Amino acid sequence: MQAMVLRAAGSPLERSEVPVPPAAADQVLLRVECCAVCRTDLHVVDGELRHPKLPLIPGHQVVGIDESSNTRLGVPWLGWTCGVCSYCRSGRENLCDQAKFTGYTLDGGYAQYAVADRRFCFAVPDTYSAEEAAPLLCAGLIGFRAWRMIGDAARIGFYGFGSAAQILAQIARADGREVFAFTRDGDLAAQQFAREMGAAWAGGSGTPPPEPLDAAILFAPDGTLVVTALRNLVKGGTVVCAGIHMSDIPSFPYELLWNERTIRSVANLTRADGEQFFGRIASLHIDTRRTVYPLADANEALADLRSGKLMGTAVLAVS
Repeated sequence: MQAMVLRAAGSPLERSEVPVPPAAADQVLLRVECCAVCRTDLHVVDGELRHPKLPLIPGHQVVGIDESSNTRLGVPWLGWTCGVCSYCRSGRENLCDQAKFTGYTLDGGYAQYAVADRRFCFAVPDTYSAEEAAPLLCAGLIGFRAWRMIGDAARIGFYGFGSAAQILAQIARADGREVFAFTRDGDLAAQQFAREMGAAWAGGSGTPPPEPLDAAILFAPDGTLVVTALRNLVKGGTVVCAGIHMSDIPSFPYELLWNERTIRSVANLTRADGEQFFGRIASLHIDTRRTVYPLADANEALADLRSGKLMGTAVLAVS
């Protein structure tokens, strides 16, 4: 099969011919239809996540056809857990010390075929095409886990408006909440995109919002934005860091955290998150802006995401 392979961190992916992977008894073999590109893929390829399996086929927003049942399945970031540790037994499998991750410690979906643990695959709703569903498998799932951490916050700031934010903005609008979108200063195209996807206001990250925020979710991997978000937060508000990698958070005066403000992170996802998320969007069709690239152009898709050129989600079309 054809696959895009990472041989060494910091190097471009190589278009390679590799064997179709065999599926064990607890796995499914998927004929990959498409795979969405995530910022975490960038962190893996660029060496910011430092312990990938090498050589590696990246990609963890995989949609494909199960060769044995001819059903469409989606494969997320969390690819395997031990099932017996204290985290797994207490409903926190996302924190399992032995966890394995698709496109990082397990081969992923930048290929014509992929294998996955059947326990960690989700049925894709019939109302979504493969390309529509692919961004939901990380941007949607991780975003939804972050969304649940802000409780009933009415005014929410999104720092970084990309794949996950465009999905959550639609859920927020359906829930009657207001989204305030923060982009790179001067990025008028991204701000317009945010308004088109349902944001009540959009501006540069250096601009204060028109109203104080009840909560903020950070998708951009810039630690300085944690401090910025705290400055714009009401008493008792929450800042949720939704990325798997972020630059260092600079020191800040305690008064910004005082009055019971909270900073917390999101780590991975659980299968329960997926079940609840897909249940939530069953009656709310999520539209995503996508740019489709052929599999062979995976490096171009990553470069466009890295540069900030991309609006919405990059999707690699495989079959």
